Amino acid sequence: MQNIQLGLRENWRQFSLLVIVNAFVGGMVGLERTILPRIAEVEFHLAAKTAILSFIIVFGIVKAITNYFTGALANKVGRKKLLTIGWLIGIPVPFMLMFADSWNWIVAANVLLGINQGLAWSSTVVMKIDLVGEKQRGFAMGVNEFAGYIAVAVVAFCTGWIASVYGLRPYPFYIGIALAFAGFFTSWLLVKDTRHHVFFETATSNIPRLKKVFWETTWKNKNLGSVTQAGLVNNLNDGMAWGLFPVLLASKGFTIGQIGVVTAVYPAVWGIGQLFTGKMADHFCKKDLLFWGMLLQGVALVALIFADTMLHFIILSSILGWGTAMVYPTFLATVAENTHPADRANSLGIFRLWRDLGYAIGAILTGIIADLVGINASIVVIGVLTIFSSGIIFYRMKCSDLSGMKITTGIARLLQRRHSYH
Repeated sequence: MQNIQLGLRENWRQFSLLVIVNAFVGGMVGLERTILPRIAEVEFHLAAKTAILSFIIVFGIVKAITNYFTGALANKVGRKKLLTIGWLIGIPVPFMLMFADSWNWIVAANVLLGINQGLAWSSTVVMKIDLVGEKQRGFAMGVNEFAGYIAVAVVAFCTGWIASVYGLRPYPFYIGIALAFAGFFTSWLLVKDTRHHVFFETATSNIPRLKKVFWETTWKNKNLGSVTQAGLVNNLNDGMAWGLFPVLLASKGFTIGQIGVVTAVYPAVWGIGQLFTGKMADHFCKKDLLFWGMLLQGVALVALIFADTMLHFIILSSILGWGTAMVYPTFLATVAENTHPADRANSLGIFRLWRDLGYAIGAILTGIIADLVGINASIVVIGVLTIFSSGIIFYRMKCSDLSGMKITTGIARLLQRRHSYH
């Protein structure tokens, strides 16, 4: 305990290692991003959008529940153990996707993928927050989510390209085999647990404990509740983008290679943007970043129904990605900022429970609307819901005292400099 220090510089080796591990985690999701909806149509002849999106529904529900238990068990079992178990469960996934002879095997693979993502991604989030302390949480989450989602983009593009040259299966999934084994052995042999960092921070924290962590994170606490509903809606529209973008683009005559480019642009902008927006969350009011980010997403989604050309889709995917980049690291930094260190892992798990249920809700909702009315109608509904979510943030959230102090201090420094010049 005497050698424990908080901060990015003080823990840069373990932090960097966790960034690499989370890139492996994101890459596992990227395996499916471009080609799985096409496999559903071409190989398994699924016509109904709800049936095609069933893999996302299962993935979202399983990941959400796993997130909750990861948060609840983090202090008892240990972060490293949960991370390693998550990777062990993820190893069969690429093999199942590669050799599945029925859609049920694809769905079963997504059960395991959901557990893998819930345990592994949640653990890396909690561990990075443990390491850096309160001053750099936004930047830490920006780097974490950058690594994860840039890997989603890169793997989504690569699988699309490989599928366009060599076919939908099995070659695109070879990437997943390498990712799964690399993630497992890195986590098992090199990553160190961070529970001692939590004990160290607990001794100096002035944040009050939450009386009922589940309900206060879900809705009762105005800041935490606003973040939780926005997280759910954010992943609701991401679930729609994941499942319907490839189908929408295919219906407009785009090739699998072109679909791979468009579906990669969104997570690429999302991923790279978080290097900047995460740092912004350490210096500006988190409410403002969340409001504008959700509003941008909603506007971009509604505008999608008017898109026809490759350029239109790339521009709107970029706007959607930037809006998501503004909110994603800010979600996690806000939850950490508003919770005691002893409550943090549990509260993050509850937030991620609701956030990732958005995948399932989004897939079900958009699938039903697309089957009954059409894809354009489902996109508009999700876009309007996203705009409504930004309104909840605007009216319910408050900037924290910490954000206000940073802004006030910055203004004071500017005035002091200006006075010194005179």
